[in-house]
Parts: sequence; C-alpha cells; structure tokens
Amino acid sequence: MPDFFKASSHTQDSAQGTNARKEAVMNSIRSEIALVNVQELINKATEKCFAKCVPKPGTSLTSSDEACLARCLDRYMEAFTVVSRSYTARISRESSQLRETAAEL
Repeated sequence: MPDFFKASSHTQDSAQGTNARKEAVMNSIRSEIALVNVQELINKATEKCFAKCVPKPGTSLTSSDEACLARCLDRYMEAFTVVSRSYTARISRESSQLRETAAEL
C-alpha cells in the first residue's frame, strides 16, 4: 500500500511540473503577442502621423513637421494607454466574475 501513495505523489509532482511548463509557455506566448501588438501600434502610428504631418517628403523635416509628428505620436500613445487600461480592467472584472461563478457551482 505504501507504493500506491508514492506513485500518487509522483504523479502529482509530474502534473505540477507539466502545469508549470504549460504556464511558462503561455506566458512566453503572451509576451510575444504583446510585443507584436506594440510593434504594430508603432508602425501604424508612424504611418498615419507621417501621412498627416509630412505632406511633401524631402531630404529633411521642417520644425513644423517635427512638432506635428511629436503631437500626433503623443496622441496615439495616450489613446493606446487609455484603451489598454480600460481593456485590462475589463478582462480583470470578467475573470473575477468567471471565478465567482465557478466557485458557486
């Protein structure tokens, strides 16, 4: 009978190790997705702001082009921050509600 408990303990340790590896992989994937999203945001903001602020591209930017680009990119980043915070709060609320519902079942 003691062998049964040892096997059960070993199985639990193995399952915990597998869960830890799965969580590590998921965290890595989340990080990669976040990085891709930030790169996409920067590329899109740069593209949009350049089109808006530099009507006639030349060999250099004028001071008004630079100021326009700075303001435009600042607005994109502020909007991204607001949306990100709102989205994170929403996900957190929904996750809490799901946990509460699951606990009630």
